[in-house]
Amino acid sequence: MGLNDTPSANRVHIAFFGRRNAGKSSLVNAVTGQNLALVSEVKGTTTDPVYKAMELLPLGPVVIIDTPGIDDEGALGELRAGRARQVLNKTDAAVLVLDGEAPPGAAFSADEEKLAGLFKEKKIPYIIALNKSDLLNTNQQRSSDITREIQSVGSCSSCGSQQNSEETLLVSAKTGFNIELLKEKIAALAAGEESKQRLVADLISPADFVILVVPIDKAAPKGRLILPQQQVIRDILEAGAVSIVAKESELKEVLEKLGKKPAMVITDSQVFAEVSAVLSQDIPLTSFSILFARYKGLLQTAVKGVAALETLRDGDKILICEGCTHHRQCDDIGTVKLPRLIKNYSNIEPEFCFCSGGDFPQTLCEYKMVIHCGACMLNDREMHSRSKIAEGQKIPFTNYGITIAHIQGILKRSISMLDIEDSYTGDVKSE
Repeated sequence: MGLNDTPSANRVHIAFFGRRNAGKSSLVNAVTGQNLALVSEVKGTTTDPVYKAMELLPLGPVVIIDTPGIDDEGALGELRAGRARQVLNKTDAAVLVLDGEAPPGAAFSADEEKLAGLFKEKKIPYIIALNKSDLLNTNQQRSSDITREIQSVGSCSSCGSQQNSEETLLVSAKTGFNIELLKEKIAALAAGEESKQRLVADLISPADFVILVVPIDKAAPKGRLILPQQQVIRDILEAGAVSIVAKESELKEVLEKLGKKPAMVITDSQVFAEVSAVLSQDIPLTSFSILFARYKGLLQTAVKGVAALETLRDGDKILICEGCTHHRQCDDIGTVKLPRLIKNYSNIEPEFCFCSGGDFPQTLCEYKMVIHCGACMLNDREMHSRSKIAEGQKIPFTNYGITIAHIQGILKRSISMLDIEDSYTGDVKSE
């Protein structure tokens, strides 16, 4: 993906699921118009999920995902099928691919029924694509039999939803039959899954000045801004406001030369304390990470979760999570700075554990709390999935910016303009 492309986290994620050799990869190639996925007659050719960012009109920017067969066998096969199930946590809309060559009565088997149940459980909208219709067209009776088989599954106990002809589409990856119609139906299915929340535009007015404080240190990427900073600048521009970008060392001079009070100051969490000390109390202050918690719909959860810092004891495990994988610098915020801040604040020695990318654990009971990054690289559904895992196991869940603001005694100030229920007062030490 190029520097000017829509970030993956802001794209609707559309995944293709089904059994081995149902033609998922061929269908993905037909929909994308590229030889994206490896196609073979050998079962289990797709061993890991394959991702492709593209434009799907009339929907817009999406990520298409090809998954391993849900029916893969053996120890290695179960790992592959597990990877397919993990994709559900980030899927906004699904295509359930059926094999048109399946024997009578087997086109919609227990495997497909289980997938349909998972879609319903996770509230993922989906469409059924009966592939290899070019073979069915030579036998109209066989085609009618399979169509009735699919339509009769509506009363199944696990999926619990009625599948009708509008939700089931005969397609052929080989001949291109109904591929354009499938793309239109996928776009319509996913249209309601786009996030309506704005990062900052709803908090400012046209012609407002917004100051962004961006430290330039060893961890800063050479020649560019990191993704959260880019996205906030774009949202400010779309609001018709003016962004002023400065280092923390220049903030005081910028404020003096500006000649008017900025509508808001947004800072990198690492310099929260320095920035807060420069600003008068009547200037709204928050961080990129806190804005992303709000953008992902997790601000309330994260503000409540930070209270766990007050009950830490020696040896308690804290899981610190990065949504992406990157080369860690010598003073990395997640693995170095944040643990140091927590130990200095609490005067105890917790045990810090780390995960990154897609390796978020499904079992969290050994941890006292989870502290996540701003998740600019993860879509909303995946972040909500991670939050729900923690909630289901009663593990507090918060993020970097909120943790740092709390430690430095400025959390109330940093969320005051965000219009959330005041769940912070009384839960933790007085600021």
